[in-house]
Amino acid sequence: MRSRFAAPSARLALAAVAAVAVTATAAGTATATADSRSAAARACATKDLSFKVSLKTQAGGYYLVTAKAKSGVTCYLEGVFPSASFGSSADTEVAPAEHAVSERVTLSGSTAAYAGINPKTTNNDFGKEFDFLHLSVAGDETNAVTLALPETATVDRPIATNWHADPADAVPFTN
Repeated sequence: MRSRFAAPSARLALAAVAAVAVTATAAGTATATADSRSAAARACATKDLSFKVSLKTQAGGYYLVTAKAKSGVTCYLEGVFPSASFGSSADTEVAPAEHAVSERVTLSGSTAAYAGINPKTTNNDFGKEFDFLHLSVAGDETNAVTLALPETATVDRPIATNWHADPADAVPFTN
């Protein structure tokens, strides 16, 4: 009878060893996969980027936001508009100027992405004045940065283009 009891114990021990081996192999595979992906571009977070705002006169005037990856970072921005506002109230948040998603822009080194922000799309004398823009990558709003504007902006129903690889594509035309 002893051999009969030994067989199930031996089988359990063998199964336990096999389970440990499978787990170790899976963990090694997961680590290798994660390591190989780290070399590829990942989605940009606001902290991965440095931003510059410049004033442009085309299309009635707008702010061109230039985003570049910080040193040693390679990441991409989806072709959607940035999360931005001029103040803390909902009426100063930018709305999309484009109705479709643009091409993804991969940033590294000197490669830049551009978005255009028109602070006033109405044809009236109304609006609030602001000296700063709060900006983040869409989905990373808790890590927004505050950027000084080159001049005071009158804001009324602001819009923003998607991120583009060419600054000429980032002109926010209004209807």
